Amino acid sequence: MEAEEDKCVKFENGLRPDIKQLIGFSEIRDFPTLVNKSRICDNDSKAKANYYKAANEKRGRDMGRG
Repeated sequence: MEAEEDKCVKFENGLRPDIKQLIGFSEIRDFPTLVNKSRICDNDSKAKANYYKAANEKRGRDMGRG
């Protein structure tokens, strides 16, 4: 059990700061769950960035017409 916890802590320490902040509060100590939750946060973060990038590009095009 202690090895699993150490593995989780080591994994958390290697995460990007934004994901580490979201995941760290949960204190997940089951490694497969931790990896899965981290992956979900990463995918959500990428989707959010793509959404705002597209919105900014659209806004830039719309302003050019005015």
